[in-house]
This record gives sequence, structure tokens and C-alpha cells, in this order.
Amino acid sequence: MPLTAEELKAHFLLDPEVTFLNHGSYGACPKPVFEQWQRWQADMERQPIDFIARRLQGLLDQARVDLGAYVGAPADDLTFVTNTSAGINIIAKSIELQPGDEILGTNLEYGALDWTWQHHTAKHGASYIRQPITLPVTTPEALVDELWQGVTPRTKAIFVSHITSATALKLPVELICQRAKAEGILTIVDGAHAPGQIPVDITAIGADIYAGNCHKWLCAPKGAAFLYVHPDLQKWVESTIISWGWYPGSTFISRNQMQGTHDASPWLTVPTAIAWQAEHEWNAVRSRCHDLLREYVVALHDQFGTESIYSNDSWYTQLAAITLPAGDYTNLKERLLARGIEIPVTEHLDRTFVRISVQGYVTQKDLVHLSDVLRDELQ
Repeated sequence: MPLTAEELKAHFLLDPEVTFLNHGSYGACPKPVFEQWQRWQADMERQPIDFIARRLQGLLDQARVDLGAYVGAPADDLTFVTNTSAGINIIAKSIELQPGDEILGTNLEYGALDWTWQHHTAKHGASYIRQPITLPVTTPEALVDELWQGVTPRTKAIFVSHITSATALKLPVELICQRAKAEGILTIVDGAHAPGQIPVDITAIGADIYAGNCHKWLCAPKGAAFLYVHPDLQKWVESTIISWGWYPGSTFISRNQMQGTHDASPWLTVPTAIAWQAEHEWNAVRSRCHDLLREYVVALHDQFGTESIYSNDSWYTQLAAITLPAGDYTNLKERLLARGIEIPVTEHLDRTFVRISVQGYVTQKDLVHLSDVLRDELQ
């Protein structure tokens, strides 16, 4: 029997005075995972030479095996990175672009990675195209067709989020990758919000490249993320720095895993986070969170008299954006925090949202509190 939200809340280090509805930004680490993280750090400090020079590569190899089993990818096609943005930047730096080439994304992508692609394409005389996606969304097929309106003979790669940041839409990445493969177009998936929130099977998705965070919904320590690259593409993928892993005959793993002196303890703690969620029947926890969020999405849109950007609840899981009425919300996030609620206020085109994270520790009482405070603030 999975723990209740109230029981799970006791497993986290979160400030009890704050209604925390922003797990999606940086995540939160449960106490047993946090303690294992500290044990790895203490182990390293006890004998740094032995830990880093003799043991670390083997420990990372085993951690990648556990991670690979969790995300549906061979361990040797995965490397640890500090966050999803770091993984996508490795690809953006590595990909060979010619003048006139195009990287196709949507207008729903994470802003920092929009900047990444704009920077790297501009350096080579290429372009980053942000294809508009109509909201509310209707069907996965319609979304893919709309994305394909931006495909041209110059499209070098398609870059999309598995779950978008500002709007929390779960995009049909399987359909996108399938269609792109048929047309010989490289696919790059930003999976920042996916691992731990939804089941991830990279092999089934069919992405050429997939980067995901472990520190968000999987509840691993900050600094834990991964980059997957299909084996046929690994020869041209570089790394954040050129270091000892670049020996003659080096591999995708050696180039990215052997990066000199750094704190690898967040990566080594990923198997503990996976095991902790499994121990607490996380599939059932996710299902409970989704049911709670589904009711809340309907209720809050009814309260505001606004239109949801989701045609049904299959477009989100534990993260959703609630459309606010038209107005000026410049200081809303700060006003909510002053009343004890941590939640982001996001924007897309002419819409403003509160983006709600319902992690396992979020209770019905937490959501009622948000409704009451929003009612007061919006008046």
C-alpha cells in the first residue's frame, strides 16, 4: 500500500511553512536519498585518491546500468551530465551545421534552450525555427502535422520537449520520432520533466538523442541528469571539456565520463532514487497525483472562467498549467510566496498560467489553499 501524501511529506526536507507546488523547477530530495548522497561525498573525502582515481569509473558504470534499465536504453549509450541543458549543449556544440541548415523546434520549448540553439545556429549561418503550435491542443496527430509545416529540405534536426516547461504539455514524441526517422531527419528530445513523472522508454520512443533530468521528478540530487545518444551517432558527439577521456580510441562514454576532478556523488545516488521510488510504489503514487491534478485543473478553470490548453487529461500527468483570466500578473508569484505558496507563474503568447506540480507529498489541503489565495489575489 503506497504512503499517503501526508506520510510522504514527512520523508522530504521541505519547509513545512511553505505550500510547495513547484517541484517541477528543481525537484526535491527525500531524506533517504539525501543521506545516501552525503555518504558518497563522505566516502570520497575519506580517501580522495582511491575514490576518484581507482573506484569512480566502475561506480559510474554500475550507476549507468541501473539508469539504463530505468529509462529503457543500453548503459553504454548513456552518459551522466549535470542537467538537461548541459546535455543539449553538448549536442548543439557537436552537430555539424552548414549555412542554410535549419534546426526545427516549436514555440513551446524551454527558453534557455531556445537561446542555446539560436547561439549555435547563428555561429554557422544556420537557423533555429520555432514552429507555432495551436493551443488548446486537440489530437497528437494534429500537433505533429502542425509541427511538420515547419519542415523543409533544409531541416537538419527536430528538437522537441517530451514535456514542455511553461505549458506542461506532454508532446507525442514517439509519433514525431517515427515520422522524422522515415524522412531521414535527426531527432533531439528534451526530457527534462519526464523521468520520474512518466514512464520513459527511450528505445520505444525512437529518439536519436534524448537528454533528461534525474533531479526533478525522480528526486535524485541536484546535478544528476543524463544524455542518451544512439550508437550510430556517438562518433561525432564531443563533451563539455577535452580531458583524459579523449585518449586514442576513446568512446562516447570515456569522453564524457572521464572529466577530471568533479563531484560525481549526485550521479552515484541516482540508483538510490530509483530504488526509493520503487519501494514506495511510485506508479500508484503518480496515478493518485494525476487524479488529484485532473480534478483540480477542471475546478480551477471553472473558478476562473478560463479555457484549458488541454483537450483532455492525457496531455499532462503531475504537472499542469492553469490559464488565468486576462490581467496584469507582474508580481503574482511574489504575492503568492508572501502568503506561503511556492509556485511559478508562466506565460505563452497572450496567456498567463500558474504551473502546478503535484508531487507525491502534495495534499488536497495544499490545493484548496492555493485556490483560496488565488481567489483573494485575483480580486
